[in-house]
Order: sequence, then structure tokens, then C-alpha cells
Amino acid sequence: MSALTRRGMLGLGAGAAAAVGLSGCGTLTPSDGSTHGSGSKGGASGKPSHPARPIGDGSTSFTGKQPHQPAKPEPLEPGQTPPQFVIFSWDGAGEVGNGLFPRFLDLAKQHQASMTFFLSGLYLLPESKKRLYNPPNNPRGASDIGYLTDEHVKATLTNVNRAWLEGHEIGTHFNGHFCSGYGTVGNWTPAQWRSEIAQAKAFVKEWRTNTGWTDMPSLPFDYDKELVGGRTPCLLGQNNLLPTAKKLGWRYDASSPGGRQVWPEKKHGLWDLPLQQIPFPGRSFEVLSMDYNMLANQSVNSTKAPAYNYPGWRTQASKAYIAGFQRAYETNRAPFFIGNHFEHWNGGIYMDAVEEAFKHIAQEKEKGADVRLVSFRQFVDWMDVQKPEVLAKLRTLEVGRAPVGGWKTFLKETPTSSSSPTGQAA
Repeated sequence: MSALTRRGMLGLGAGAAAAVGLSGCGTLTPSDGSTHGSGSKGGASGKPSHPARPIGDGSTSFTGKQPHQPAKPEPLEPGQTPPQFVIFSWDGAGEVGNGLFPRFLDLAKQHQASMTFFLSGLYLLPESKKRLYNPPNNPRGASDIGYLTDEHVKATLTNVNRAWLEGHEIGTHFNGHFCSGYGTVGNWTPAQWRSEIAQAKAFVKEWRTNTGWTDMPSLPFDYDKELVGGRTPCLLGQNNLLPTAKKLGWRYDASSPGGRQVWPEKKHGLWDLPLQQIPFPGRSFEVLSMDYNMLANQSVNSTKAPAYNYPGWRTQASKAYIAGFQRAYETNRAPFFIGNHFEHWNGGIYMDAVEEAFKHIAQEKEKGADVRLVSFRQFVDWMDVQKPEVLAKLRTLEVGRAPVGGWKTFLKETPTSSSSPTGQAA
């Protein structure tokens, strides 16, 4: 791997990379007291299609088809231009009272968009019950992210409930977020990943038993069916995760580091949907499409750098996301994946930057562009109905390369393929 590629993935040179770790979210411990994910209060909205039917202890329930879903996807017609898919995702998806979870739910609702929330299972487990968590290669109850207060666990439940009812996907960010040392997720075996996933699901499916609360509504979904993908801590451990995820019926994984803006393939039978290297204005290298990597380039380990830097950094971050979108939209129409956390690093500039980029992209959609702001699950629904030969042709388009002769010519005819199933990598 070249130094340039390393810097594009991590936003740091090789020497600094060792200190920060190979990471989309890093081993960084914020100095501002925030957790890996955070949010604030927001009442549930939307209406289930059926009366709630409790599952297990009533922590979750079956309420019918999820509201606010797009129309059934259709395969591209010959000569049709592909839509520009944009997926905003959030690692952790916890709620610590800073208003960020409902802020972005409100933003998505305003623009009729869907997102993916990768919920950390520990954010529904009270700290008083932390010894229920038995992390692989780590002491019982250990976690490299903080447990939430009871108040914030309740607020997380409220926002997750609202998110699903408003059409968003609830994936997983697993549990303890171990990124370094012997216990790092990068060393876990497929069997250990299976244990971690089972526990992450249990903390969601059994929050009522673990908390003893009877005054909170059930989560309105069956998590065994809802959970079809995730993102690993620090983008580590994907190779051993995938065999387990495949056996569990997952459909995608979003843990690959340093992806390029090209049409995705499958890896071990799952769609491989990585964070992507995008232009970084004013710099000679590209940056990974996540808030942590913006921060790593701008202030290295500091979440409280001198405030005089903030306006310029905020602009640089928002322009990076917009440049990534424009490059894909104007050329190969590769889906654009953006990852973030609910955080207030460097005065909250990265939250402002992603909101500005989101609004720019949404406005393009509202002006008539075929831009689709969807969840990962909704995106793979679309991918799964496309013809394998069409996807194979789309993958021939390199980063920033538009089809020669335009889309009508490029996808006018595609040879019938007798190759492996849709998107299956060799």
C-alpha cells in the first residue's frame, strides 16, 4: 500500500497512522466527554401498519410493513441512466442529550430521505447490568465506549423507535468497540463475531428485561428480520466477520476501509459497501468519507483544537462531501456512502458540514435530478434486482469516468451473462 493510499484511508501519514489506528471512527477518546454516539430527545412519529404484536419480553414487536419505504425497485431499462444513490449512515446511534439524533431525523423527514443507523447494542444496556456483556478476548463488562446513563438509554430507545417508524434502517455497530491491543475486533474469529452479534441483538431484543422498565413502548420491529448489515468498529475484522454474517442471512457489510467511488461488488456473498476516498479541497490526497477522517486530517487527535480553525475546516469538510457527490453524479453514477457519528468534535463543525452537504444533495433531488437518499438496505434492494451483466458493465467505469457516448449508448445493449449470481465476486 502506497503512502498516498494510506493517507487517503486514514487522513494521516504512516507514522501517525500507527497512533490513531486503521479506522473510520478511530480509537480516539474525545476530550469533550461525548460518547461514540449521541443524540437528544425526539418523540416517535409515523404509524405502524398493524397493531403491535409483542416479541419475547415485549422489548420489540411486530407491527407489519415498515412505513415510508420507496416503491418496489425495478431493473434498469436498456439505455437508462442509473440513479445517483447517496447513503448517509451513523455509527453508534446513541443518545446523550445533545440534540443530534433528532436533528438529523428532522432533516431527513424534511427532505423525504432515509438513512441507516448502526446501533451499538451496549447503548440499550444499563451500566448496572454491564456484566451481562461478555466480549471476546476482553474482560466481562469491558467496553472501549462508555455505557449510557439510564436517561440516555431511554432517549436512545425513543429515537430508534422514531427512526424506524420514519423509514430508516436499524443496523448494528456491534458492542464494545475494541480497536487496539489483544482484544481488538481485528483479531476476532468467525465464532467470536457470532457471539458478539448474538449479544448485540440480545441487548436490543431484551432491553425491557435488562432495565425493568414498563413505561416505554416496544421497538416496532423484529430485529432478527430487521438486521441485515453493519459496520465494524474502526473498520477492522471484516474478513472473519463475513462468513458469520453470511450464515446469519445478512445482505451487506459496510466495513471495508478506503473504498473507491465505483460500483460495488459482493464479497463472500454479501454486498461490500465501503466508505470511500473523496476529494479533499486544498490537499493533494483524498480523504475517507467520514467525520473522523476529516478530523484526523485537520486536527489529528484533538477534538478541541483552537477555534480559529473551525470556519475553514467546516467549509473544507462540507466541500469534500459535495465534491464526492458531484464527481459520482456527473460521471459514473457510483453510489456515494457517507459515515458519521453523533459528536461535537471541534465545536460541532463536522455535524454542520454533513448537514450542509445533505441539504446541497437534497436540493439537487428537489430540482429534478434522479438522486435517491436511501438506506443501505434500500440500496441493496435495488442492486439485487439489476441484471448481472448491467452491473458488470457499470463496474467498468473508473472513478470520475463518464460512459463514452453517454448512458443511452453505454447501456443500450448488454450481452447476456452466464456468470455467477448478481454482483458475486469470484
